[in-house]
Amino acid sequence: MFTRDGAQWHYLDTGATAQKPGAVIDAMGRALGEDYATVHRGVYSRSAEMTRAYENARRTIAAFLGGQESEIVFTRGATEAINLVANTWGRANLKAGDRIMLSQLEHHSNIVPWQMIAEATGAEIDVCPLTDDHQIDLDAAEAILTERHKLVALCHVSNVLGSVLDAPRAAAMAHKVGAKLLLDGCQSAPHMPVDVTQLGCDFYVFSAHKLYGPTGIGALWAHGDILDAMPPWEGGGAMIDRVTFEKTTYAPAPQRFEAGTPAIGEAIAFAAAAGYVSDIGLDRIHSHEADLVTRLRRELGAMNDVTLYGPAGSAGIVSFAIDGIHPHDLGTILDEANVAIRAGHHCAQPLMDYLEVPATARASFGLYSTHEDIDALLEGIARTRRIFGKA
Repeated sequence: MFTRDGAQWHYLDTGATAQKPGAVIDAMGRALGEDYATVHRGVYSRSAEMTRAYENARRTIAAFLGGQESEIVFTRGATEAINLVANTWGRANLKAGDRIMLSQLEHHSNIVPWQMIAEATGAEIDVCPLTDDHQIDLDAAEAILTERHKLVALCHVSNVLGSVLDAPRAAAMAHKVGAKLLLDGCQSAPHMPVDVTQLGCDFYVFSAHKLYGPTGIGALWAHGDILDAMPPWEGGGAMIDRVTFEKTTYAPAPQRFEAGTPAIGEAIAFAAAAGYVSDIGLDRIHSHEADLVTRLRRELGAMNDVTLYGPAGSAGIVSFAIDGIHPHDLGTILDEANVAIRAGHHCAQPLMDYLEVPATARASFGLYSTHEDIDALLEGIARTRRIFGKA
């Protein structure tokens, strides 16, 4: 990749958002240009064609996850998808005395909605600790879980540590006590094959922009019987069956949860992104990124002033800290050399508290990442050391 002036640019922040391939940009351009019309409303041919394209996008995303198209709800992203579950399934099924289990490494988007719904319903939250190598401690979770737990909401892959959850085991543990399992798949869907049936989860959420697609759209997958039983959240056009001032009836799922004019072009580009990575192969992408992770962890691990976070087998992410150098300073100096990393708390402040650090530096890989990017990062770290008098 290159900067606007043609210099080499080393993008190591795919965990925040992925760069977009031409296939996605082209699909978005066509959807907003020569193909554009509204969906689900017009009787003219272009509207009908756009409606087919929009619903085909739903079918593509469902197939990408191993689900059915009737089980996919388009949302503005994973954050809205979690809020949707909290405010529909949560309000209908949680009451005072019930419990929700989260983990220490969750993104704020998988913490705050549950805190809000717990406050509204009287439910309580338990936090599962981590193992010594910074994975969700499922042995501890199993000891904590009781029949009072109604929901377990866990990150499939940590956005800070890259640690991969044993999702089938988590699902079996949750179901054993009668709880549902929600997986935050933002960092798993772009990096490894995902089959919701094999994972055993009840809800799965992810965002398009981390899957090389556009911002402003994501998806909730849920079992059809669960979606059918969930009440609507937002009211308005598209989610209704019949409206009178006396009573309104609602469309079946998933349309019941998609009020208003949808993100039409974004959905079509989302599907293009899913098709793009599927054509390359998620196994191939995962293997490529694992090779990069292994090398960077080896190089950083040889430095006696570097602390590495997360397990050795992390998925596409390496978080670290250098003694005496704040991650923000490192990120700023690296930017001068056209190396882009993430530095901060990564929307995971409880995890930073757990690790007893204010922030970490994070290099995160994508299918376009190369060993040359790692070379540039290591050269930038060496330069930062010299600037701080640590050569």
